[in-house]
Amino acid sequence: MSQFGNDPVRDPVSLGFDKTRLARLKPWMQRYTDSGRWPGGAVLIARHGELAFFDCAGYADAEIKRPWSRDLIARIYSMTKPVTAVALMMLYEEARVHLDDPVEAYLPEFKTQQILIPGATSLDQTVPVKTKMTIHQLLTHTSGLSLFTNPRLLGEAYAKESLGLNFAYGGLNKMVGRIAELPLEWEPGTRWQYSVGSDVIGRIVEVVSGITLDKYFATKIFEPLGMTDTGFSVPDSGISRFPPLYKAAAGGMNLYEPPEVSAWRQGKVDTFCGGGGLVGTIDDYWRFAEMLRGGGERGGERILSPGTLRLAACNHLPGDLASMATEVWAETQFDGVGFGLLGSVVLNPAKAQISAQVGDYGWGGAAGTFFWVSPVDDMVVILFTQLLPSSAIPVRKELRALVHGALTGE
Repeated sequence: MSQFGNDPVRDPVSLGFDKTRLARLKPWMQRYTDSGRWPGGAVLIARHGELAFFDCAGYADAEIKRPWSRDLIARIYSMTKPVTAVALMMLYEEARVHLDDPVEAYLPEFKTQQILIPGATSLDQTVPVKTKMTIHQLLTHTSGLSLFTNPRLLGEAYAKESLGLNFAYGGLNKMVGRIAELPLEWEPGTRWQYSVGSDVIGRIVEVVSGITLDKYFATKIFEPLGMTDTGFSVPDSGISRFPPLYKAAAGGMNLYEPPEVSAWRQGKVDTFCGGGGLVGTIDDYWRFAEMLRGGGERGGERILSPGTLRLAACNHLPGDLASMATEVWAETQFDGVGFGLLGSVVLNPAKAQISAQVGDYGWGGAAGTFFWVSPVDDMVVILFTQLLPSSAIPVRKELRALVHGALTGE
């Protein structure tokens, strides 16, 4: 079993890859740097728990041409969500929460939840909800909550206060309390809409466990898995490894957030957002993803049971996302793709028009990070970069095609 870190890549042929085809990955990354469309990035591929490929290209800092390196601490945004889901499922295994529990049983502020009337033009045009929101609906984004990227009325209200993306809100309890004051957009259970549900899940973890989300993650997940560089802020000792964040612009990209003034700097964060607050290294996320691939265990540390992991990783919707999703953008395509408790789940690669196996699951982050776990191929694939938004360039579909184009054996 690989020990992680800077360990050498195994012979990819022994892990079922064509070495020449895997070599396409670095020039593919470099082309995006050379064209000015992203700063740089890294790809990690592991199979059967062994490192089959790692390489990086381009720059961590495009202004001073500092190369991308393996030890960079990156903003992973929504790749926080699977970690939050694992935390909730750990409490589920202890019989301290149930998926069908009403949210108000843990967060009383949701007892008087309202829903916007069809065609509402102001937030006070509401009626009481008919169905109580559940934990399962929060995990599967069918709760009726919205997101700050939603261009409609409720999303605009979220954006005004940066709900779900304000790491200095005064505490997760305060942020979730404000979310509960706002109405829902849809009746719970009726539509799929990417949302701040994972932030509410994070608050439930705090209430049930009796400790803040950062401490729960650190003691129950990060420390057991050896994820020493992952957390809700970047310590001063790690700032030299924290790259700038870029944002796509016409014909290229612009500097969006220098590390020196980042919202993730140590001492600035007081709100631990379970939906998008983490930063970490690609090797740390490999440790987490390997735990998922290993049925809830890595390196002798069991986080979840195999049965619970299977429950979390399967599709929990009646069909694919296209059958019940709103038109609001999310970190995945909708056709042929379902959704579980950990992220998207491939149901039909032909319908999705992607290179994948049925049952592949994973998720991405706003700054272009992306991962998937393949139970069929016994494989983990992780992409890191720092470019907003993740839809700026089609690297996720291209990465899938490149990886599957190089995979030749068992």
